[in-house]
Amino acid sequence: MASHRKWSPTGTRIAGIRTPALATAALTSVALLSQTANAAPSADSKPSIEEVEKKVDDLYHQAEAATEKYNATREKTAQQRKRVDSLLDDVAQRTEKLNTARDELGSFAAAQYRTGASAPDTATLLLADNPQDYFDQTQLMDRLTSRQKVAVDDYITEQAATTKKRAEASQSLQTLTTTQSALRTSKADVQRKLAEARDLLSKLTAEEKARLAAIEKKKQEAADRKAAELAQQQAAAEKKAQEAAAQQQTTTGTTATTGTTATTGTTGSSATDSSYTAKADKALAFARAQVGKPYVWGATGPGSYDCSGLTQAAWKAAGVDLPRTTWDQVNVGTTVPLSDIKPGDLVFFYDDISHVGLYIGNGMMIHAPKPGAYVREESIFYGGESIIHSVVRPA
Repeated sequence: MASHRKWSPTGTRIAGIRTPALATAALTSVALLSQTANAAPSADSKPSIEEVEKKVDDLYHQAEAATEKYNATREKTAQQRKRVDSLLDDVAQRTEKLNTARDELGSFAAAQYRTGASAPDTATLLLADNPQDYFDQTQLMDRLTSRQKVAVDDYITEQAATTKKRAEASQSLQTLTTTQSALRTSKADVQRKLAEARDLLSKLTAEEKARLAAIEKKKQEAADRKAAELAQQQAAAEKKAQEAAAQQQTTTGTTATTGTTATTGTTGSSATDSSYTAKADKALAFARAQVGKPYVWGATGPGSYDCSGLTQAAWKAAGVDLPRTTWDQVNVGTTVPLSDIKPGDLVFFYDDISHVGLYIGNGMMIHAPKPGAYVREESIFYGGESIIHSVVRPA
């Protein structure tokens, strides 16, 4: 059985008196406003230089992520435009073929009319936009010659194919329009983030700019130290590997002296390493030649680059075709641990994989950093080890 409760008005009790809900809300609002007024910063307060630095870095990161989205959408737009152009060309060719078939049917109809083989309205129907309605009449089909029947069948088939292609072209045009709209949106998003970052920086005083530069210098020094540590670790690992190889060679030589055959199985690996090194050297040579050129979002060279545009162009110089965006480049080749990184490898950053650089050795890379900067050599730890997403060997 459903319980029955006596309804009571909503409110709170103050000194034994029940206040209406409206009064309660008013009291609550007054209390909140009072708290807000006490907690609100003064009009003269402003974010610390550390907060500004973090905000600017975040905006540049967001802008770079938006740039990769723009790059992907632009690639998609180009592909769709090619598709639309191809369909429109096909429609034009089919329309021309359809008109030729229509003319041939008209010639048949005119000849039949002159010879009295059919009534004048037959010629009109043969030239109708939808001949199928006419040729479904069995008695007229019987009057057509075999050549005429073939011409009619060809016309009907071509008309159906042309109609289908026109529909495909129309749909592709709609898709292209939608993608172009998304391209404009992503472009505006990049520009908005960059404008906000520039606005924040423009409001800094000379003293604040000096403090910001000091923070950046400190970060750079920490990144350089981390890069040096990685270089030392790699040098130690390489020395250890060489010592192991020398020991193995000594053991193999001793075994061979006693008449036992030994196989090291390293020939194939050495050949693979040599092939990759040759390609990597070409990619690195290209990248070094781009140092000093400006970062421009969406650019693929030769005068300017964004991050993925630079890595794509560098490896193309080595004969390896990489996709356009960081999100696709990270899936090409083989992922390797940071401890096994080699010159030529691609280093990807952030959880959203929005940045990439080309490793050159000793913990350093060449990359196109961000708007307002230039292609340069920099530690892969420029933002700390935590932002390194993965390392990929592309060939």
